[in-house]
Amino acid sequence: MQSIDAILSEAVRTGDLPFVVAMTGGASGMTYSGTAGGIEPDAVFRIYSMTKAIGALAAMLLIDRRLIGFDTPVAEILPAWNDLPLLTGWDGETPVLAKPARTATIRHLMTHRSGVEYDTWNADVKRYLALNHIPRSASGDLAALAGHPLTFEPGTRWGYGLSADWLGRVVETVSGHRIDAFCQAEIFNPLAMSDTVFEIDGREDRLAPAYRRTKEGDLSEITLGPPSAPGFYGMGHALYSTAPDYMRFLRMILNKGTLDGVRLLSDAAFTQFCADQMEGLQVQRMISVSPSSSADVDLFPGLPVTHSAGFLRVEADVPGKRRAGSMSWAGLCNTHYWIDPNSDVAAVFMTQLLPFVEPGISRAYDAFERAVYAAAP
Repeated sequence: MQSIDAILSEAVRTGDLPFVVAMTGGASGMTYSGTAGGIEPDAVFRIYSMTKAIGALAAMLLIDRRLIGFDTPVAEILPAWNDLPLLTGWDGETPVLAKPARTATIRHLMTHRSGVEYDTWNADVKRYLALNHIPRSASGDLAALAGHPLTFEPGTRWGYGLSADWLGRVVETVSGHRIDAFCQAEIFNPLAMSDTVFEIDGREDRLAPAYRRTKEGDLSEITLGPPSAPGFYGMGHALYSTAPDYMRFLRMILNKGTLDGVRLLSDAAFTQFCADQMEGLQVQRMISVSPSSSADVDLFPGLPVTHSAGFLRVEADVPGKRRAGSMSWAGLCNTHYWIDPNSDVAAVFMTQLLPFVEPGISRAYDAFERAVYAAAP
């Protein structure tokens, strides 16, 4: 694994990354752990959208217990969903709103086909929020959920956004427990994920610094993070975690719903959780309208990409890298992971740098993944 160590060090030396923690594992255990840039392996990261897979697992636990189903209408559990308008266009500076003709389901929330999108990749949402002084979802303000409109009819396409936040509210309502308590009891404790938390209290000394790439190409330290004690913990963004903790979550997936003798999902539920749930649709390229936060996102150009209940899926082999059926996603501050069941490989690659998937991180992550597969026996 010396080649991987060298790649991590080179990425920091050239300024592609401020620091990095990278790990790999298989179903039976860890296979690699490395760092560069003076960071410790147990550093705490703002994992942002890596929270989504955990929120999806929380919902899948309820599906496994037959308390909800994939096709349960969202409004059946959260009547406020029916109050969301569909933004169909603009009449000058006035938004044109309509009542949606289709009903969003739990499956739509899990696959980002519900109709609610982030303003980072949708100019209409960005304009609408500014016009109506609506907070962003990452604020933890409940007004954000009520204020974000639909931008397409549920089920008709993929659109990345607040679906996981609504899904977390579904879990709270059905289970009768706040989402932080539910995740602690049902996911973090069983998987021994002791450093995956909604509040940073007691771990501030291990919190990794965050940076933004300036227009000149330098790295400028910034202050950011999920709000403490918010109106709601959004399962799209609210967690902190470490590379070792998240690897336990990924290895549970490689072990088909179990880890160290603890089973979270039945065999049937696990199969559903990881299967393509897009009903014939595919994930589309995400065009950024907020370049300081994210570059355009097209992770597998030219390859078929779908979405399971919990993860992005690439449906063809990626040359020199992961195989067909691999699952993955990432957090806005460039914390990344993938799970390749056919190769028995899971990996995390974590730094704290904006914008998302900017060229430096993309080069380093690509080199890391290629080195992992090149080193495979």
